Amino acid sequence: MDIEQARFNMIEQQIRPWDVLDLEILDLLAIVKRELFVPAAYQALAFVDMEIPLPAGQNMLAPRVEARMLQELGVRKHETVLEIGAGSGYMAALLAHRAQQVTTLDIVPELADMARQNLARHGVTNAQVLEADGAHGYAAGAPFDVICVSGALPVVPRAMLDQLKVGGRLGAIVGAAPVMTAQLITRLSDTEFQTVNLFETMATPLIGADDLPRFRF
Repeated sequence: MDIEQARFNMIEQQIRPWDVLDLEILDLLAIVKRELFVPAAYQALAFVDMEIPLPAGQNMLAPRVEARMLQELGVRKHETVLEIGAGSGYMAALLAHRAQQVTTLDIVPELADMARQNLARHGVTNAQVLEADGAHGYAAGAPFDVICVSGALPVVPRAMLDQLKVGGRLGAIVGAAPVMTAQLITRLSDTEFQTVNLFETMATPLIGADDLPRFRF
């Protein structure tokens, strides 16, 4: 397989047509080598429009979903980011290139180790991986400018929203099969939040997200 051609095709045929037009993000997708964050058994599928299996029944999000979420979150260099669901560490690596500091959580020890090793191997020094249950966020590190949930939630818990700074953004895939919706939630004030529905998709549910208390906007 011609890896660079496959990467080019992923960007041009999957990601750009999904309204990912930010040139910095498109360039970043060429810099952060996705195939090196994919489990060895699935490296041939690194650029395919699909979720890639990870240990413990988890998955890497499809490339176009990762890229679109990264664009919509609009991370800036002075900002702190919380990612919930470290997986292989790939999304954390993308976020770390855009942010000042990233904290990424995973409840599965094997995945936390995988993410930690992958990030270290690629010289990412501004992302820390913690083995923790992130279903309600990470209050100990709050507040954050950006929260990125790399797994589906039935609802977005209020505790997680309260960990955003005013002006902060949260990106998550919300709902249940067969229809889930990617949402961007912006904190407008201490009590006000704005929700924008971005696109419909499907994603593996975040471990520990069952029976979350509902918060209506």
